[in-house]
Amino acid sequence: MSAKQILLVEDNEQIMQGNERLLKRRGYEVVTALTLSDARKAVGAQMPDLFVLDIMLPDGSGLDFMQELRQYSQTPVLLLTGLTTSEDIVRGLTAGGDDYLPKPYDFGVLLARVEALLRRAQQVPERIQKGRLCLDVTADVATLDGADLLLTQKEFVLLLIFVQNEKRFIHSEYLYEKAWKQPMAGDSQALKKTVYRLREKIEGSGWHIDWSRGEGYCFEKE
Repeated sequence: MSAKQILLVEDNEQIMQGNERLLKRRGYEVVTALTLSDARKAVGAQMPDLFVLDIMLPDGSGLDFMQELRQYSQTPVLLLTGLTTSEDIVRGLTAGGDDYLPKPYDFGVLLARVEALLRRAQQVPERIQKGRLCLDVTADVATLDGADLLLTQKEFVLLLIFVQNEKRFIHSEYLYEKAWKQPMAGDSQALKKTVYRLREKIEGSGWHIDWSRGEGYCFEKE
């Protein structure tokens, strides 16, 4: 199994370097970004397994970046920031953060929070029922009214992402990376064809997969 990738978004280079060394020693793959612009480029290349995100950055707010992220991904976010009031913490968590760690902090606490978020992200129920659709996650099998839909592995991965993100638009790049295990690199035809076949297989289920230019795909009721 490949190492979990963590994206550190932090404009204080000393803090960045300390956290990077700590996480690498624990076996994580670490990508760093000093600005939101750098963070967006990193996400465009590959979606990490976890964000450790500062809020006050030179080219904008980490909260705004996180809300952008939540439009197409549920990747866990640990907010690591000098904003320490109760109001700041509530604002960060309600904006979409999964955890909040004020500076200064203990390295052991940081590691424990990172490990807890990654464990939580891996927890997927064995069966997911979505109306007449049922997904057996352990067997990679989806059924409609008990009949096997005979999905390919990539079709099942896409359907699982869709049912876990109902009514959320998900960018094509993210879907391709999760199903094909590599960056899309501008070629979306394979994804389009796979989603087309998936649409046909779930026809009559009461659910459909919509597409919007610039936003991606969305799974919702008909």
